[in-house]
Amino acid sequence: MPVKLEVSSPEQPVVMYQRWEELLFLHWSVLPKVIAKTLPPGLRVDTFNERAWIGVVPFFMSGVRPRFLPALPSVSFFQELNLRTYVIDEHGRRGVWFYSLDTSHRLPVWIARTFFHLNYVHARMWATRSNDGVVDYFSVRNRQESPQRFQWRREGDVGAAEEGTLEYFLVERYRLYAYNYKRRHLLTGCVSHEPYQIQGAAVDAYSKELFQLNGVEVPASAPESVVASKGAQVRIHPLTVV
Repeated sequence: MPVKLEVSSPEQPVVMYQRWEELLFLHWSVLPKVIAKTLPPGLRVDTFNERAWIGVVPFFMSGVRPRFLPALPSVSFFQELNLRTYVIDEHGRRGVWFYSLDTSHRLPVWIARTFFHLNYVHARMWATRSNDGVVDYFSVRNRQESPQRFQWRREGDVGAAEEGTLEYFLVERYRLYAYNYKRRHLLTGCVSHEPYQIQGAAVDAYSKELFQLNGVEVPASAPESVVASKGAQVRIHPLTVV
């Protein structure tokens, strides 16, 4: 039976606009019990073919701005690198749980940690994008000996993920969760955008170091799902207590 995911049409007002560009989705399957022990109260593991899934997603943020303000170049353009998995809350709503969200700008880290209770982490990040479409992407946290590196190029046919497929389960997610450990509140919020236009990717370099940095068991194999997207214009909606 195909997994039914939430559609991108939340009723809450828009609080922020962003554009996500050149996304690479690398995913591994793991035993559900491995993920279950890492989740906060109120969330359980979402599975596809009886397996949990965990993903590493490097991408670029641009045009980040609150609803009533313009984008400022000094604070609106930066890189982000996520480690994420897929969950269901007590109301049966499916979404994303982020273990960490590394970014190259300190202000978004402070805002996200303070007001959204998301585990943003500052890292030194840099990248190049060549004329032939190759993205060479680096990220290094304090105390890391060498940077994580991702190098890829989008290739192949472009289109939205087909409902019922693994790629649909992994990328068509419009709800996220956060946890306020001080107040012991599970929070949820939505994003909205047109369905990702995805395609294959030729990946010449990738890192699994985010698993170790987040205390998550490192998979032994190469990623089982690899897709990329040119990007999407995204609307951010407010967080509420579950």
